[in-house]
Amino acid sequence: MESIWTQIIESTWLDITVARWMLALLALFITVVAQRYIVRIFHNIAQKITSRTETELDNVLLEAAERPAGMLIFVIGLLISVHLLNLPTETFPIIALIDDGCRIVSIVIGVWFLWRLLEGLAVYFTARAKQTESSLDDQLVPFIAKTLKIFLVLTAVLVVAQNMGYSVSGLIASLGIGGIAVAMAAKDTIANIFGSVMILVDRPFMVGDWIKTSQFEGVVEQVGFRSTRIRTFARTLINVPNSTLANMVIDNIDQRSERRIKMRIGLTYSTSSEQMQHAITGIEAILCAHPGVDQSYKLVKFDEFEDSSLSIFLYYFSSSKVWEEYLQVRQEVNLQIMQLLEGMGLEFAFPTRTLHIEQVQQESQPTG
Repeated sequence: MESIWTQIIESTWLDITVARWMLALLALFITVVAQRYIVRIFHNIAQKITSRTETELDNVLLEAAERPAGMLIFVIGLLISVHLLNLPTETFPIIALIDDGCRIVSIVIGVWFLWRLLEGLAVYFTARAKQTESSLDDQLVPFIAKTLKIFLVLTAVLVVAQNMGYSVSGLIASLGIGGIAVAMAAKDTIANIFGSVMILVDRPFMVGDWIKTSQFEGVVEQVGFRSTRIRTFARTLINVPNSTLANMVIDNIDQRSERRIKMRIGLTYSTSSEQMQHAITGIEAILCAHPGVDQSYKLVKFDEFEDSSLSIFLYYFSSSKVWEEYLQVRQEVNLQIMQLLEGMGLEFAFPTRTLHIEQVQQESQPTG
């Protein structure tokens, strides 16, 4: 019995022993089983890991790797099975071709994994972009995803061609020259794209913000992929290229926590020092008592002897940054100051000029 079994496993088929055929089939069987169960185990481990973390990025990574990992296991098992056969090169001169083919397939599987990863990241960041007020990131995420996919495909084609024995140096040189030509022709568009990216990253403003620059002032209506639309207070619409806007000094008015009120009150020179002190004390009390005035910082000071008035300097902030509420606080404070000064019998000064006329009497000269 033993001799029969020995004869069977030592017998050859296509110049390959039956023992090696059995080892190859066993390796292929183990590969198929491993592909099915290892991928399932991989999936279960991925679910446990992602359930313990708050971010979804690890889930995206593991889902992208799941199917390519199974295919890679199959390719590796197939390659092991072929090498276990120990094919004679005289009869089967295809070992080198199989090795090259498996290497190319492995590259394709790696590209497949990166493609799935890019799609998962695009879905993730698209959902995040919808939670923001800006429409720029909604357009930017698909654009970046498509650009990276094109770059991935081009790189994969070059790598596969290189592994197949083709020279890609000439192709790379031609692509470089073509890229320079395209970049020169579309330099403004590329500059606007990078400007859009900078606006998205830095977030100097959002849609609806009141911004001010050295050239314009208005409310941001739309942040596009190429330009940003600003509605001025004259109700005109300005389209500013994002490359220009990214290099501007931008004052975001709506990002302040409160609005500043800075003004002067001029009293006539008939005001006595005692009345001035009472007026300052009364104005300070008005600011302290008003609920719309921010109490963190305020100033009421008699600071100037001006040409036509005694000047009181007021500096304070409204608690609200809303334009209408700010004006309401300013109006109420001004009315209370007027009532205070009128009750004290003080008068507001206005530009005046006093002329002093001096008369000179001329002595009469005797006539000769």
